[in-house]
Amino acid sequence: MRKEIWFGLSILVAIVVALFALMPAPADMTNGHLGLLMLALVVVAIMLGFPTAFTLMGMGVMFAWLAFRSQDPDQAVQLTLDLMVQRAYSVMANDVLISIPLFIFMGYLVERANLIERLFKSLHLAMARVPGSLAVATIVTCAVFATATGIVGAVVTLMGLLALPAMLKAGYSTQLSAGSITAGGCLGILIPPSVLLIVYGATAGVSVVQLYAGAFFPGLMLATLYVGYVMILAKLKPGMAPPLPASERVVALPAYTQAIPDAYGKSAVPALVRAIKGQRAANVPGRTLVSNLFVALLPALAFAAVMGLGYRIVTAPEAPQTELVEMGAQEFESVSSVDGGGLQEPPAEGDLAEPPVEGEAARPPAAGATSPAAATEAAQPPASLDPPAKPAPRAYWIALAVVAAALALFYVFFSFARLEIFKMLLGSLFPLVILILAVLGSIVFGLATPTEAAAMGAFGGMILAIAYRRFNVNLLRESAHLTTKTTAMVCWLFVGSSIFSAAFALLGGQEIINNWVLGMDLTPVQFMILAQVVIFLLGWPLEWTEIIVIFMPIFVPLLQHFNIDPLFFGLLVAMNLQTAFLSPPVAMSAFYLKGVSPPHVTLNQIFLGMLPFVGLQLLGIILLYTFPAIGMWLPEVLYK
Repeated sequence: MRKEIWFGLSILVAIVVALFALMPAPADMTNGHLGLLMLALVVVAIMLGFPTAFTLMGMGVMFAWLAFRSQDPDQAVQLTLDLMVQRAYSVMANDVLISIPLFIFMGYLVERANLIERLFKSLHLAMARVPGSLAVATIVTCAVFATATGIVGAVVTLMGLLALPAMLKAGYSTQLSAGSITAGGCLGILIPPSVLLIVYGATAGVSVVQLYAGAFFPGLMLATLYVGYVMILAKLKPGMAPPLPASERVVALPAYTQAIPDAYGKSAVPALVRAIKGQRAANVPGRTLVSNLFVALLPALAFAAVMGLGYRIVTAPEAPQTELVEMGAQEFESVSSVDGGGLQEPPAEGDLAEPPVEGEAARPPAAGATSPAAATEAAQPPASLDPPAKPAPRAYWIALAVVAAALALFYVFFSFARLEIFKMLLGSLFPLVILILAVLGSIVFGLATPTEAAAMGAFGGMILAIAYRRFNVNLLRESAHLTTKTTAMVCWLFVGSSIFSAAFALLGGQEIINNWVLGMDLTPVQFMILAQVVIFLLGWPLEWTEIIVIFMPIFVPLLQHFNIDPLFFGLLVAMNLQTAFLSPPVAMSAFYLKGVSPPHVTLNQIFLGMLPFVGLQLLGIILLYTFPAIGMWLPEVLYK
């Protein structure tokens, strides 16, 4: 029998033994103890292989009937059925969950559009001179692809088929290769648009928009830690990640460059300009030269567009502040201005008036007449109501100068080989990045709800599949079928967890746990450590969906007592569950990779390769807890 089976059985036996040892005698058992018994039995049943959703639903119905029976035996069945219907309806009425099938559908479309092979090849060539270039390209590819799909198993499996043989052929260490693939594939759990964050937001009552904004920088931080570790390891131990030979760094140039002497050593933009003007490239179609020049100038055009838009933003005049005037106030002011402003005492009868000034007409002006000064003022054209533009701040000009200098340096070394790599990136990386930024940007900046952005992302995934000529009826049918299966699993899981949570609360299990935790007199730091350790351990035998829907309703009510933001807690939970995916001996990503690895790659080698990245994830959790602004800065800037 395999070691992982023995490990699973030992955990199962330990749970059962602890269950019978800690439970009181049947005569002393209360409803709260029945709730704890239900919680333990659910974990045991899931580990035995029973379907999670229906296990939760069955346990919830059975123990809810026991809870109602203890209060009113005659109405127990009716109340239990009512509870099932109400909980199922409340889950189905949650419009946030509509975004789940749309994001999953987008992921399956992108996965089947064969973009990952193009992306890995182009990143491999673009990073050829970087230490550990193949492993770095693997992590970046996994991060981008995991962001677009959010499906850990699919990313790890595809990269295992594509990147693992390439790294092993190049002489890379088996442990480093396996660790790079599994760690990079798990980034989809945290980086938006993550389905985990949607499920947590719906369970804990936290805004999915703020969760997406908060998870962006922690995910970027983790990816940066992975890449930095690989580059440092490749520098210190070149035998584990040898540099690529010169033959694999050569990029084949297209035929039109044969008309340009020494094309490999020349800068692309000046050479293309001279080729358009000169006679050397007379036999090359002018359209080819102009199109390549346009592609080469795209970074400069993008820079000009961004800086021009930035200039308009930083020099935009401040909007004039207008005061709200109460209805009828203007009429009152006009009347009071005629009367001299405000209420005045009427002149006394026979009061002596001040004599008129010499030269002034004694007769009062006729009604409707205006003074000469007023007439002159009325004749003048009205002043412009638009406030003047503000001058651009010094920081803008400094940024403009720095980026312009960097762009000039970029074009000095922008050869024809780099132009070909740039065109490969335009065809593989940038479409995915634009799709991701469009989806996330519309959510984060409030232009669309998560559901609307998910619909736009699904449509964008379909457009990508059509653009790469991979779209057909079979692809659409497979993607829709897999989306339906996954969505049905998630929705039934929500229904089951909702019934389970209601039964757990009815029995008083939540109250027992709350009293137990509060009775320990923990500090917020101690409670956070306890919660994260429990979630980390639960990540071994259970999937993240089960942990979120079963155990988050237990932890979330305690957060208010310890003054912990549920948004911040959700970010820590997401990063923690990503760590659980990489932690031996029950790391699911390791089994995904083992299923597509060559026979000589053992499971122990994959586990050894994952351990350094687990340490980096623990470091990321510590950094996020020590510096909460990593996750909380963007939501606070955008929404508070």
